[in-house]
Amino acid sequence: MLNRRTLTAAAFALGVSALALAAPAAAQTKWNLPNAYPSDNPHTENLALFAKDVEAATGGKLQITVHANAVLFKAPEIKRAVASGQAQMGEILMSLHENEDPVFGIDVVPFLATSFEQAKKLYTASKPAIEKKLDAQGLKLLFMVPWAPQGVYAKKDLNTIEDMKGLKWRSYNVGTARLGELLGMQSVTIQAAELPQALATGVVNSFMSSGGTGYDSKVWESLDHFYDVQAWIPKDATLVNKAAFAALDKPTQDAILKAAAVAEERGWKMWQEKAGWYLQQLKAKGMKVQPPSAELSAGFKKAGETLTADWLKKAGADGQAIVDAYKKM
Repeated sequence: MLNRRTLTAAAFALGVSALALAAPAAAQTKWNLPNAYPSDNPHTENLALFAKDVEAATGGKLQITVHANAVLFKAPEIKRAVASGQAQMGEILMSLHENEDPVFGIDVVPFLATSFEQAKKLYTASKPAIEKKLDAQGLKLLFMVPWAPQGVYAKKDLNTIEDMKGLKWRSYNVGTARLGELLGMQSVTIQAAELPQALATGVVNSFMSSGGTGYDSKVWESLDHFYDVQAWIPKDATLVNKAAFAALDKPTQDAILKAAAVAEERGWKMWQEKAGWYLQQLKAKGMKVQPPSAELSAGFKKAGETLTADWLKKAGADGQAIVDAYKKM
């Protein structure tokens, strides 16, 4: 029969064992990182590699779960979710939030930056202003990654800008909505995750986006033309809640920042390599992938001039300063 001393010793030993087992779990931090695109989209693939890099660098101390395809939050909700602490990190399409501040729409000023080289310069010129705006909202910018140049999808030949009148046009930000209005189209706000269904049901029959979005949406099942207008190169930003970041120890913070720098460089490279591949896939699926006619291009540029003037008026001195700095690079 066990005496009281033996029982006490046994209980103490069990307690120590329990604490030893619990210690690693207590030290482990788990974060969520929502985004709005399928798991095989380069943005999502890059986020998964970023999360893996952070976990490796912290010895598993910080684990980040990427929630793809808007399953955790819809695209327009992700930024607020991170700012409010509902998610510790998130990836957003920056131009979705132009209504909050025109600076967030710098990427979609038409024909301002139409190549990856130009887009990188525009990012460099605009980054300080964007970081300042985000900081005031309780957010820290970790990295930004571009999409491919934007073109127009349709179900008919578009020879001039007049051919676009009456189309049911998918808009996803201020710029695309305004373009639809200028060109006499019926604008319907549709985010990326909702686009396949909107195309299949005929809610929209035209839109402007990258080859990547067309591929993700299996656009060839509904539309058959892609005009490589190269109007702009939007970017996605990966953000972290400032308070959540500040609560981490210095080594973990440094691991995140180092992984973020790697993810940014990798993400730019991924999209530069994949942009042509996506257009090849659209062709392989039977779509007509072609440059715009001179008349169509001229019509877009004229509309672009109006949109640019609108943006500069809204953005004021801050916006003009960014554009001036960019043009000097």
